[in-house]
Amino acid sequence: MKGVLRFAKKGKLSPRFVGPLEILERIGPVAYRLALPPSFAAVHDVFHISMLRKYVADPTHVVDFEPLQVSENLSYEEQPVEVLAREVKKLRSREIPLVKILWQNHGVEEATWEKEEDIRAQHPELFED
Repeated sequence: MKGVLRFAKKGKLSPRFVGPLEILERIGPVAYRLALPPSFAAVHDVFHISMLRKYVADPTHVVDFEPLQVSENLSYEEQPVEVLAREVKKLRSREIPLVKILWQNHGVEEATWEKEEDIRAQHPELFED
């Protein structure tokens, strides 16, 4: 479905298309009723075919997931997988060693820089050669 300003940001950064959405029924020769999520409650659910585009299946759109171990208070603990990089941050009077950590159930783009001493204290197995 072609983007509308109310769905996100205005201007160049607004999404060109929103979806994919399920077609519920064909209303007429050029109109379709779509199953819209609750976030689109203010939008009418019937669209002209010129506003719709065919969805092209892409394997990169499928998300693999592993079930999380959720504790009784509905929280879970992030587990580091490996150290991706090392860096030393230089301040005026001292140097702070940092490590870039890849976390379980996260991609490389979501890796974070942490203090090496903190990670070494909590997860010494990451630093064994």
